[in-house]
Amino acid sequence: MKTPTPLSRRTFLNTLGASAITLPALTDVLGRPITTAGNQDRKLGIALVGLGSYSKNQLAPALQQTKHCRLAGIVTGTPAKAEEWMQKYNIPKANVYDYKTFDRIADNKDIDVIYVVLPNSMHAEFVIRAAQAGKHVICEKPMAITEKDCQSMIDACKKANKQLAIGYRLHYEPFTKEVMRLGQEKVFGQVKFIESSDAFRIGDPTQWRMKKSMAGGGPLMDVGIYAVQGARYVTGEEPVSVTAQFSPKTEPQKFKDVEETLFWQFRFPSGAVSNSTTSYTAGVERLYASCEKGWFELSPAFGYGPLKGRTSKGPIEQPVVNHQAMHMDGVCKDLLDGKTLPGHITGEEGKRDVRLLQAIYRAAETGKTISL
Repeated sequence: MKTPTPLSRRTFLNTLGASAITLPALTDVLGRPITTAGNQDRKLGIALVGLGSYSKNQLAPALQQTKHCRLAGIVTGTPAKAEEWMQKYNIPKANVYDYKTFDRIADNKDIDVIYVVLPNSMHAEFVIRAAQAGKHVICEKPMAITEKDCQSMIDACKKANKQLAIGYRLHYEPFTKEVMRLGQEKVFGQVKFIESSDAFRIGDPTQWRMKKSMAGGGPLMDVGIYAVQGARYVTGEEPVSVTAQFSPKTEPQKFKDVEETLFWQFRFPSGAVSNSTTSYTAGVERLYASCEKGWFELSPAFGYGPLKGRTSKGPIEQPVVNHQAMHMDGVCKDLLDGKTLPGHITGEEGKRDVRLLQAIYRAAETGKTISL
């Protein structure tokens, strides 16, 4: 396979933004007229809501590498964390909030975008409050626990005339974009079968991810969504039906509140079928597609990278990037340019995933094929 010419970071970002739809009013997020020269120097201020592992180890470091956004503020209920982050990232005290004072962020001109990085059950409340505060929003996946909450979040952002993005970092990642192309453009012919699985062994049994009231479920609501996404973006299709099965629990005390392992099967309009596994007791991270004239795969496929891929014709060669930096830069570049965010990373996409997650649970609980 011919090795593609490596993309520069700027070229890659420009390519991403090129397909977005331009809004009639070419103003930036603060309502100021857009000029190309000024835009190159502007960085949108992002406030992270929730300073857990993902914010600490991925998002904050990524924001030190971004070209179109910067870490401008934080929201935390832990004073010690606030002090630590203020010192480490030179965040002014005026840009630090707790969950009670959060709504005052409406008056802060340093903050343009709020990134909600909280337990799943809290996403809806803080996305809605962020929109009401007049800020654009990025929300971690899964978007929410229920479709109803997803729609409330979408409605709140529309009412406030603000845009809502979901944390689909892989949609900006080069290896992932390549398997999207291979599948959707039928480079190896029609996709016939997909294996899309993501699982790991979870640690602390007391963490919020093990509480159904906070997470909405177990591994399906955590890493399982990557497997759902993988099957969808390889085919470029929406599944028409799903069957699913819970595995027996090998550690019933640890997994008394959520599923331990779950299997499901999608059927797509083209006739393609997918088989997926998610689990909190074993490791697998693979996206594989068998086609009429060959195959392709990513393994690892969904983690923070570097990802690795190959096809029946040879290795997949793509630039290795910081996923979180690419994602936030891609979103903020579009916002700065006055563009509508691409549909595949918005609240509508998030709602589609939540609908599928709930259908998988219903299929597993009933033993029936669920039409979608």
